[in-house]
Amino acid sequence: MAVVAAFVAATILVGCGGGGSDGDSASPTSKPTDTTATASADWEGTVHALTYNVAGLPEALSGSNPEVNTQQIAPKLNSFDLVLLQETWKTPDPNPLAPTRVYYEIIDGLTNHKYKSPMPEQPLGKSPKRSSALLADGLAILSNHPIGEVTRTGWTNCFGGADTSDHGAADCLAMKGFAMTTVTLADGVEVDVYDLHGEAGSSPKDQELQAEDYEQLAAFINSHSKGHAVIVGGDTNLHIEDNPEKPHDTADAGIWAKFLADTGLTDACDPKTCDQTPRIDKFAYRSGNGVELGVVRYSVETKRFTDKNGEQLSDHEAVAVDFGWRHTS
Repeated sequence: MAVVAAFVAATILVGCGGGGSDGDSASPTSKPTDTTATASADWEGTVHALTYNVAGLPEALSGSNPEVNTQQIAPKLNSFDLVLLQETWKTPDPNPLAPTRVYYEIIDGLTNHKYKSPMPEQPLGKSPKRSSALLADGLAILSNHPIGEVTRTGWTNCFGGADTSDHGAADCLAMKGFAMTTVTLADGVEVDVYDLHGEAGSSPKDQELQAEDYEQLAAFINSHSKGHAVIVGGDTNLHIEDNPEKPHDTADAGIWAKFLADTGLTDACDPKTCDQTPRIDKFAYRSGNGVELGVVRYSVETKRFTDKNGEQLSDHEAVAVDFGWRHTS
């Protein structure tokens, strides 16, 4: 019962950047949701990619309605070649927490992607890497193209437990971090793909850790993906607009700019070509190893992921990018 109580307390909070749980919902769609950067005819092929925080916490605790909405979200994911999900967890089987559950198995059962990342079990406070973590990282990668081994890496540090009076967002109650795999789009066309969920919260400590986390991710990319083509996507929890609502977010734009510069990545919503309002759900990319990448189309899927009443199926809006690719050698 102590574990169950702790799990419930954790899942109230551990959205950790998932829209309603800490106020970091997707930016309002005040501009057109579709931006075309490069004609698809200029590329040898394209990959239709999506990043989506699906708010998969237990029904009573989510910022959404996952008991119903997950069953509607899952089939819609089949329209995309490469899907990066955040806040999706696999219910333990047998489930010591019943009737409390999470919902990834619904997504797994209703999606047709041939290649899917193996999902970790819930640590429930037993992980030697983070004894406070009750939930896994909540990251899933679905692909129509072959994927390699999936490497999951937690952020080195975290801030925030069940008591949020310190303005943390319970980040230490999950194994938050990033997952990486290599996706083979065609013969000789390999891209290292990263799915991430960033540190959340409203404290100076959270801002400090965000800077550390993106330095950690940059170092990993520069070591494990040196010279490779790369796609990074996920819920960054970085507010890069000119005047962020919360004072602690003022350094976010600099953190993101430094991360891009340190890795040679380009934001898929480049202000020079993308007329979208900046949002925390992002894609970035770079070319490498004989593979050139570019953005054919960027869109915020404001209409696709809605219920019959037009309401969003998560407390985040999904972001889609068609990446064009071609050989350069």
